[in-house]
Amino acid sequence: MVGINGYEFILLAIIAVVILGPERLPEYASQLARLVREVRRMASGAREQLREEVGPEIDEVDWRKLDPRQYDPRRIIKEALLDDFDDAAKAVSGRPSAAPAPPVPAARPAAASAAPAAAAASAAASRPPAVKPLECLAEGQPAPFDIEAT
Repeated sequence: MVGINGYEFILLAIIAVVILGPERLPEYASQLARLVREVRRMASGAREQLREEVGPEIDEVDWRKLDPRQYDPRRIIKEALLDDFDDAAKAVSGRPSAAPAPPVPAARPAAASAAPAAAAASAAASRPPAVKPLECLAEGQPAPFDIEAT
């Protein structure tokens, strides 16, 4: 809690006995005990006041989950990037990302089969739409600016 081990505590107690003396030490120990009791009383009062103001939902909160020491920035960024990728894949394919992709027919040699033009057109229609290529700006043209994004 405070970071004091047993040996340091004993050393501090010996220093307190030497500095304060045996006459004043019990008085200061009782003042320290009163201070600790008062701090505990104030903490429990604050907890009760918070419970009254927020309501019974405060008891259902998992405080360990909200501990900032639990957050790993690398994991958060990785999950955010994968979510964006899944959303983009869903938008391009037009179906949920959890659905399996349709099987891709194996390529046949051109000499082995002569597919009619109608079969080729229906196969092209079943494919997801192609991704629009990036457009390059002309030299000297300013980059687009979105005021809501900044």
